[in-house]
Amino acid sequence: MVAETNSTKNISVTLRVWRQAGPTQPGKFVDYPAKNMNPNMSLLEMLDVVNDELTKQGQEPIAFAHDCREGICGTCSLVINGKPHGPHRGVASCQTYTRSFKDGETITIEPFRAHPFPVIKDLITDRSAFDKIQQAGGFVSVRTGSPCDANALPIPKDSADLAMDAASCIGCGACVAACKNASAMLFVAAKVSQFALLPQGQPERERRVLSMVKTMDDLGFGNCTNQYECSAACPKTISHDFIARMNREYLRASVLEAFRPKSTSTAGGA
Repeated sequence: MVAETNSTKNISVTLRVWRQAGPTQPGKFVDYPAKNMNPNMSLLEMLDVVNDELTKQGQEPIAFAHDCREGICGTCSLVINGKPHGPHRGVASCQTYTRSFKDGETITIEPFRAHPFPVIKDLITDRSAFDKIQQAGGFVSVRTGSPCDANALPIPKDSADLAMDAASCIGCGACVAACKNASAMLFVAAKVSQFALLPQGQPERERRVLSMVKTMDDLGFGNCTNQYECSAACPKTISHDFIARMNREYLRASVLEAFRPKSTSTAGGA
């Protein structure tokens, strides 16, 4: 972990940025000077300053994705000096600040590298594969209408806490980018667990895990080899223990599916 300082002295760095005009175009790293940057600026703000200069010079600005810039949405996902989201643990790219780097340092910035996350342009990747996995999870059976009483569905605190830990996943894809196999197991495990731990998620429990895992495999994500780079890179520090929980859920659902009576149909009038 890189230590941050409270220095107010401006610093100058070089941003080595991956530039790629489109999904089928070749890409390369291009160096851009970022001079006299305020140490309290975020990395995205540095990119903003560089883009302003490029625009003034009539050049194509660097394309990168962002939204909340508060570490909530996960849109800003970048690989910074070889690490998803940068040198610090438990923060997103937008929460990585200039003070994290040394004066004169070269900062390499590139998109997440994974086959299921194709590059759209420069630093922007298509992570809609995660959307397809979530959609495969289906719906949750909850009563609609007026809010129910807080005590209507008693939930043990341990289960509620674990469900909230799993639900903190922002779907940024850092787990995939950090894994040598481009595995999405931590993401899928978090989404499966947050419902499997709660009573509202029980009606679709087996179908959900089977469908989400199948979709993950069909989309080309790799297998987990238990090196835990995923949880180390996760900006929400989601534990890899959820992967073991998902494996248990998958085994349970597979056994129940294997022994479920098969529906039969007979010809009319027989």
